[in-house]
Amino acid sequence: MDIHSIYRTALQHHQQGQLAQAEALYRKVLEALPQHADALHYLGVIYHQNNLHDLAIATIAKALAIDPNNSDFLSNQAIAFKAAGHLDDAVRTLRHALSLAPSDLEIIYNLGNAHAEQLQYEESAECYRRILQDHPQDDDLKRALCHSLQALGNECHLAGQFAKAESTYQEAIRTIGNEASLYYNLGNAQRELGKAAEAAQQYQKAIQLNPSDADAYNNLGNVQRELGDLAAAIVSYQKALDINPKLYHAKVHLVHQKQHICDWKDLEQDIREIRAWVNNSPEAQISPFAFLSMPKTTAQEQKQCANHWLKNRYTLAFTQGKALAFKYQTKNQDGYKKLRIGYLSADFRLHPLATLISEMIELHDKNAFEVHAYSYGINDETTERKRLEAAFDQFVDIRALSTLDAATKINQDAIDILVDLTGFTQTSRSQIVALRPAPINVSWLGFPGSMGDLDGEPLFDYILSDAFITPPKEANAYSEKLALLPHTYQPNDTKRPINKAKSLIEYGLPENGFVFCCFNQTFKILPEVFNCWMRLLKQTPNSVLWLLECNKWAKANLIREAETQGIDKSRLIFAPRVPMADHMARQTCADLFLDTLPYNAHTTTSDALWMGLPVLTCAGDTFASRVAGSLLKAANLEELITYSLEEYQNKGLSLAHNPNELKRIKATLLIHNRKLPLFDTAHFATDLERHYQSMWKDHNKA
Repeated sequence: MDIHSIYRTALQHHQQGQLAQAEALYRKVLEALPQHADALHYLGVIYHQNNLHDLAIATIAKALAIDPNNSDFLSNQAIAFKAAGHLDDAVRTLRHALSLAPSDLEIIYNLGNAHAEQLQYEESAECYRRILQDHPQDDDLKRALCHSLQALGNECHLAGQFAKAESTYQEAIRTIGNEASLYYNLGNAQRELGKAAEAAQQYQKAIQLNPSDADAYNNLGNVQRELGDLAAAIVSYQKALDINPKLYHAKVHLVHQKQHICDWKDLEQDIREIRAWVNNSPEAQISPFAFLSMPKTTAQEQKQCANHWLKNRYTLAFTQGKALAFKYQTKNQDGYKKLRIGYLSADFRLHPLATLISEMIELHDKNAFEVHAYSYGINDETTERKRLEAAFDQFVDIRALSTLDAATKINQDAIDILVDLTGFTQTSRSQIVALRPAPINVSWLGFPGSMGDLDGEPLFDYILSDAFITPPKEANAYSEKLALLPHTYQPNDTKRPINKAKSLIEYGLPENGFVFCCFNQTFKILPEVFNCWMRLLKQTPNSVLWLLECNKWAKANLIREAETQGIDKSRLIFAPRVPMADHMARQTCADLFLDTLPYNAHTTTSDALWMGLPVLTCAGDTFASRVAGSLLKAANLEELITYSLEEYQNKGLSLAHNPNELKRIKATLLIHNRKLPLFDTAHFATDLERHYQSMWKDHNKA
């Protein structure tokens, strides 16, 4: 038999899977013709099939030395490279093969697989798309593309590239439309983009495809909450817990939303369980914000909750920050002498934050400080937004930037001190802070508590506070260093707009009677405080309680609870939400603001005091429970700070029955408010700047 016949016989054995016979015949061919490139190539393929990948690579390399532009040789060598774990070599070789045979779909497919193994999902998806153009009904290809798109979407979401994640998941759904996980992930991306209604639709589709997905029910509850349908949200959270009783965050969401609608059934029992998780189950993902609003939680527990949150949600960001190791410019390195302060927030808009900081930003000493805003919230195009845009030296919208790109921008701007004004509240992007784009991180205003530490490494270097809210002796309840402002931690805007007040009757209030009020959100109203209010109503003839109408369920529940305590529903009057200038004006019609515990009125306290409305508070032991006391102290009204609910109730009764005393307090507020430390924004700005300079000085020493 001649050599060519032997080669053809070897090929037949090879095609029939008779590898040993084929190998023997290829060797026989090569003994006679050592430069037979095809025999070398297929002998290498057999080595690969026998898991001798390195030998396969070397043998096919001999064939390529003879015929270097053979795309089949290159393709099969790449397969061997891939099997041997040499992915970079596989991709390089396949790209070379593709340059020789750009229409070879098998090469494109193998290149897609190699990119997928390299976790280069954008590149792998592009390969699969090219093949699907010619084979649009190939289910295996669709699954391969869908896998790459799903993984790419997950990467984008993790990096904070939510718009790209959204479009990637949408393409995956167009490719294969019956995967519950795709709809779930699309919902997650759309929620981050503020598209709550669209996200709800995706979660509902995910649930249709997989009714036993507890996480989908939980996330559906999240967007139902954001859309204002609290009753539906509660049903979704309960369904999630029915499926998975250990879905800790669903339980926390459920309890927090029940607080929002003032449904207090089993509240104490539920909170005991959640506190036990904080103390004993570090894997439990419990929202720090929801936790600090729950009664009887301690400052130490709140810190522990934040620590667990960082461990569960921020470990990757901390690791990435260390790997990035951003370099910081020293003073005068780029010709600047001012301290650069970066303010990071979602709330540079019509929001309580604007009420607090606008004038203070305007009053920053622009000769010594350069102030930058990094905004990742919506631009509502309100007067408040425009005023803030004008107040900052630089106003940067980072909504469309990924976490890494946002941090890189902050670092490129040479920010010295980065101040997070949002913290662990809704729309938080504190992962940016975790990447350490600035040498000093400060937590202020947004989150009333410690932001925690990860294995002893704090997320923030400082928390801006004051000695009333965070007494120095309580420093161990905070991961951050306490930066204590001299009067209060909260600035104020003396230029806030105020409209003309209407008559008592127009607000639904009695013309002759005493008006207790509380304009806090309903999640802050808890049974013990509400019971005090009911006793005050009973002991104060012709009195009413004026509350903010946050939602219809809370209104119904509060009326029902009042009636069970013998208080007629007509004595609870609910104020609808109105523009801020109107809300400020109507506060002049109330006699006494009754604060809540353990989550005080914060900005709401300042609003009331600015309008001459006395605020009675009961100070607790946590940050959130001591804010109103701090503001009263800065308004020279320490007499309105109580330290037990019994004292709180007695003081409220005394004030309600001593109208002259209330008139004195009101007159003092109205006459002297601009002279009070609470409303002296210019001095506040100076005090804050001293702290920034001290932080910078200490940093340079270190």
